[in-house]
Amino acid sequence: MYVGALEIDVLFGDIRSLKEKRSYVKPIVAELKKFGVAVSEVGDADRLRRALFGVAAVSGEIGHVHEVLNRCERHVAGKPELELLSVRRRILGPED
Repeated sequence: MYVGALEIDVLFGDIRSLKEKRSYVKPIVAELKKFGVAVSEVGDADRLRRALFGVAAVSGEIGHVHEVLNRCERHVAGKPELELLSVRRRILGPED
């Protein structure tokens, strides 16, 4: 079994309220779930323009985990309303 995790740190454009921020965060979370991953906003919830997403994928094949996480990263990076600041990736396998 292989478990892959992404931490995706993003910066949104001109946001004036936490309610407005949620209107951007919620659809991104819903879209990422369509890739068959677990996803949540895991940090910076109180900051207007920043969000930290946690994404996790599990598979019996390491290549599949990488493929799914790559798709998730590309999807977020392609959003015009945000700037991708950083992405951290971790993979755990049977030897860990």
